[in-house]
Amino acid sequence: MTGCDTPFPPLPEDHPQDNPCRPPLTWLYVPGDRPEVVAKALGSGADVVIVDLEDAVAPDRKEYARSATAELLGDQVTAAPDAVPVHVRVHGEDDIRALAGLPGLAAFRLPKITHAVSVHHVAAVAPGVPLYPLLESALAIEHAYSIASAHHAVRGIGLGEADLRADLGVREDAGLDWPRSRVVVAARAAALPPPVQSVFPDIRDLDGLWASCRRGRALGMLGRAAIHPHQLEVIERAFRPTAEEIEAAEQIVAASAVEAGALALPDGRFVDAAVVASARRTIALAGRA
Repeated sequence: MTGCDTPFPPLPEDHPQDNPCRPPLTWLYVPGDRPEVVAKALGSGADVVIVDLEDAVAPDRKEYARSATAELLGDQVTAAPDAVPVHVRVHGEDDIRALAGLPGLAAFRLPKITHAVSVHHVAAVAPGVPLYPLLESALAIEHAYSIASAHHAVRGIGLGEADLRADLGVREDAGLDWPRSRVVVAARAAALPPPVQSVFPDIRDLDGLWASCRRGRALGMLGRAAIHPHQLEVIERAFRPTAEEIEAAEQIVAASAVEAGALALPDGRFVDAAVVASARRTIALAGRA
């Protein structure tokens, strides 16, 4: 480990990475044509704010949304080192070219990516900007690893589950288990952080959100996008380790400090290097705040 017990897998030396000691768990989407809502989102407590220039903005409002977002990202307050990171889900190349050089931009989220060549194109148009491709079709899922490993600017991948459901004809949440697992494996294989789970569309059903988050966590996802501030606290709780998980992890790490290599704990659990690494990630995630 270097600097902290990171919950992220190690990245290649030439791969730029975000702060691995405090992985974001909550990502709040806000429509780009409503600057007043964006301003409130920046104070909502979300780890990352995603200004949406795609699905959340009507066609006749796209230019205004781009202009308003450019004004936001040009603000020195937004660009301050301690400011909430602002990602932008772009609608097309005009958005990319207009926003790429602005100081408050933390990353682009790229909707409906199906091939690695699209990632290469954006990386060429916006050099140095971190990219998060979103996989929203069966074809994209088939190309998950090639997209995840397309360019060193890619900092993570995720699903666009509304479009993916429509493409696959999936009605129940369980029908997304395989695509979710596929992007988890692709991200790990490409040395990227675990994928962030897609939005839960019913802002009133917090019990359903909790259950869905726990399912996503069990599949290897870390954190979730939200469409309303009310969802943030549930997401945070769902993805942080429980007290029991933290206690078990601390026991494993303490035992490994006494005896190197594989060992058996007093309660009969067998522990090897992989289990110890997982325990370290649990402790790091528990202490992220």
